[in-house]
Amino acid sequence: MLNALELDCQREAQRIVDYIRQQLHQSGHSRMVLGLSGGIDSALVAYLGVQAVGAENVKAMVLPYATSNPQSEADANLVAAALGIPCERFDITGMVAPLLERYPDMSAGRLGNAMARARMIVLFDQSVLFRGLVVGTSNRTETLLGYFTMHGDGAAAFKPLAHLYKCQVRALSRWVGVPEPLVTKAPSADLWQGQTDEGELCFCYDEADQVLYLLTEERRTIDEIAAQGFDRRIVECIERRMLSTDFKRHAPAILPTVAEARG
Repeated sequence: MLNALELDCQREAQRIVDYIRQQLHQSGHSRMVLGLSGGIDSALVAYLGVQAVGAENVKAMVLPYATSNPQSEADANLVAAALGIPCERFDITGMVAPLLERYPDMSAGRLGNAMARARMIVLFDQSVLFRGLVVGTSNRTETLLGYFTMHGDGAAAFKPLAHLYKCQVRALSRWVGVPEPLVTKAPSADLWQGQTDEGELCFCYDEADQVLYLLTEERRTIDEIAAQGFDRRIVECIERRMLSTDFKRHAPAILPTVAEARG
């Protein structure tokens, strides 16, 4: 792993805690809502959120689908119990069912997007009831790869982990005390049985972290990165995916007003 990706966990945890407090305060809120998936990213946000505003001000939603792995729900409940945060279960199967009935040949990718967006409907609804902001759980690696659903898991009021690569999320999670089984389990969006992020991406996060860092923060070329010992095909694949999903990382493009266009 590149030395540049090593994290000062104590400093970073405090930075994120301060950031959560700042984002809530400047919007007039003191509470936050998040979806607990049973994965490491949402667990870390929950742990840091409790440090920032207290357990009573962090509401978790567990949002399984009919095909979700029961272990994911068990892991989410483990985090909620360890932190003592309010936690509610809402099965989204009934929300997605009419769309699947209308399009029974829907691909796994389309179904996954529908599930992600259904979950965000629930989270934003609960944010009104709980009077808290919806906090995102995406990390930098997923964001740069475009490995998220627009208006689904990509939607949130703010994202406290979006600057951290996956390896940094793992290091910080260990430091704050996230249960080890969640730290070491294979990352998965839990969209279908046996689905894993790395299986779907066709490369591992440790490779992606390093290549993305070299591409974006050091502005290295494919040739320069390959010369460091990385598989050129993987580097090309990662760059291609990053460039092709660039539109997902920006607000929708709009025409300027006439006055703006005149300058």
